[in-house]
Amino acid sequence: MVRIILSGYSGKMGQTIRRICAESSEFEIVAGIARDADDVPFPAFSQASQCDIPGDVIIDFSNASAVRQILDYAVDTGTPVIICTTGISEEDNAAITAAAGKIAVFRSANMSLGVNLLARLIKKAADVLYGAGFDIEVLEKHHNLKVDAPSGTALLLADAANEQLGGKLSYTYDRSGQRRQREHNELGLHALRGGTIVGEHSVIFAGDDEVVELSHSAHSKAVFARGAVKAAAFLKGKPAGLYSMSDVLEYV
Repeated sequence: MVRIILSGYSGKMGQTIRRICAESSEFEIVAGIARDADDVPFPAFSQASQCDIPGDVIIDFSNASAVRQILDYAVDTGTPVIICTTGISEEDNAAITAAAGKIAVFRSANMSLGVNLLARLIKKAADVLYGAGFDIEVLEKHHNLKVDAPSGTALLLADAANEQLGGKLSYTYDRSGQRRQREHNELGLHALRGGTIVGEHSVIFAGDDEVVELSHSAHSKAVFARGAVKAAAFLKGKPAGLYSMSDVLEYV
């Protein structure tokens, strides 16, 4: 049994994790943290510092402004923590790295197992195709409420290709003001916003007379919640360090 403290339990992702845990004998939510308390079947707190219930892992699906207090609580109590919140600042990333020197910290730009497997496939494709003259472009699509662009997942996939190629690629986010031919080391990132698209990502390798496209579509937010609880099972009892979905892929 993995005892979970769920930060952001009242949000859409928090509610999805609650449903998954309720249907499983492997996970139990023992406490919740949210700004506005709901009627839930576990002790709930408005601040992390108020929580006096021990847990095996903290899953944080709250918001970027709460990350520091969640990290402080995790370090103070020695509880492994999974940071699923998006919109993290450079300062927050530095705090995450510092906390990982004391406890197990899990951080990934996307909690989907499929997306993280896709990143591995992109590395292989980049290794084979870039040197053969293929250009690389990333296209992502999300709902009309998403405020950041490109998505963290689009950057994760671009970074996968760039890391494999030793940092040769230069990212281009907007070509509207340019009148020039594309450079081979250019990687274009394109964002589409509309409707209720949960998340679609494609990495296009375009060569002479042929195109290879690797893509992933999320049909509901449940894929991210399932990834989070799998990460919780993985992180329980782990020593201090910074972990990611790449580690979970080995675990599953």
